[in-house]
Parts: sequence; structure tokens; C-alpha cells
Amino acid sequence: MKQIFSKAYLGVGVVAACILAGCVSTPAAVKPEAIPGSAAETEVHRLAKTRLQLAALHFEEGRAEVALGEIAQALQAYPRYVDAFNLQGWIYLSLQDYKNAHQSFVQALALRPGDADSLYNLGWVQCLQKQFTVADGNFDAALGAPRASGQSVARIWLAKGVCLRQAGQIDKALQALEKANEIEPGSPAVAYNFADALLAQGEAERARFYVRRINNGQWASAQSLWLGIKVERSLGDRVAMRQLADQLHKRFPDSKEWQRFERGAFDD
Repeated sequence: MKQIFSKAYLGVGVVAACILAGCVSTPAAVKPEAIPGSAAETEVHRLAKTRLQLAALHFEEGRAEVALGEIAQALQAYPRYVDAFNLQGWIYLSLQDYKNAHQSFVQALALRPGDADSLYNLGWVQCLQKQFTVADGNFDAALGAPRASGQSVARIWLAKGVCLRQAGQIDKALQALEKANEIEPGSPAVAYNFADALLAQGEAERARFYVRRINNGQWASAQSLWLGIKVERSLGDRVAMRQLADQLHKRFPDSKEWQRFERGAFDD
């Protein structure tokens, strides 16, 4: 199942069902798994798929409780629907209900042991609860899973890097984020988190390269502009700082990032 993320970059806030923006966007169209069964089961399975698609649409529009109701009906029709449990978990994550999110992902993994998506999802909710060691173990298991490939691998490396960064393991975080960047160099989520980690490591010049890639394109956000400001401040380029600050004020005047700039709270 395709993962779903908030437009905010992974690791910068609560993810509204991911990768990690790459880590870690609003929900993309759900493509439910194929549900095997006899001809007699076809209608039941069609109903479950339809309910899951409706749940994704409601979630995309911000109607989390309605989406959960649709998922409940999907699971009533087909109680072993792994994708339904995974989407349910991301909806709970968006509500910051980590207990139920964790339970949903555990149920998905029990139904499909070794599944890369379910291992990734479980690792992410554990990371959000600061269970960094067990989360990292699940990310490693996801990377070794048979179904892990392409963008899904980049997403896992991104989440692993973000989680390691939050755990204070900056060297390992940079290694993971560099892996994500090698696989998906065009990802704004990867670029943001890589730049953030590089700045924390004192590599402001490299950080500038990655954050500028975001701020010079369509994915610029209050978060990326603020990171760019901090990078330019670290490099002593006040002209570039002012240009980014002007963009931040013009485009995101009510953002917490602009408030921080006005206060001079560069270490927040």
C-alpha cells in the first residue's frame, strides 16, 4: 500500500498518513492489495476494497473519524485486510493516538510477517514514542524484507535517519540519510532532513546545497526557508539570510518560523 505523508517534511511534525518526507503529503490514492479467494468471496472483497478507498478519500479531506468508520466496515467484511490495518494506523497517528496506531501496525504485521510496509510503519510509531532502539531494529528488518525496493527503500532509510537524528546519533543519521539521497535524490523530504542533519554536524556548506534545492523550487515551505536562514547565518551570509527572510514573511507571515525569526530564536 502506498504510504501517505503530510506536506510538512518527515521528522518535523506529526505525520498525517507517509515516507518519510521522507523520512519522511496528503494521502495519495490508495491501491489496495489483491485479496485472494473463491468466486463466492468476490463481493465481500470488493466491498472491503471500496470501503478502504473511501476511508483514504475521507482521510485526505481531513475527516479522520469518518475514515476510521469506513475502515471498521472494511475490516468487518474482511478481518484479515492488511492494508486496512496499516491505513488505520496512519489515521491514528494523525490523531496522535500512538497506542491504537501501534496496535494497528502490530496486527498488520501479524497477518503478514516480514512485510516491509508494516515493519516501517511500526518502526515509525515507535520512533515517535522515542523507542529508538526497537524502532531502528524494525527499520533494519524492513530494509531486509523481500518486498522492499525502489522508493520504499529510500523511505525506510529516510525514516531511519530521522529517527537516529532524534536519538542524538548524528553520525549514523547522516549515513542513513545519505543512503536515502543516493536512492531518491529528487525527494524534498530527503533533502530537507539531510540538510538539517548536516547543519547539526557543522557541515553548513553541504547543507546549503540541499536546502537550496528545495527553496529554489515548488517544495519551499516555512520549514525549509527557516532552515535555509539558519544555514546562511551559520555561513555568515547576511544578504542570503535577508532574502530568505523576506520570502518567509511574504509567503508565510503567520508561521511559527517567521515568529522565531522576529525573536531571533535561531536555536529553537
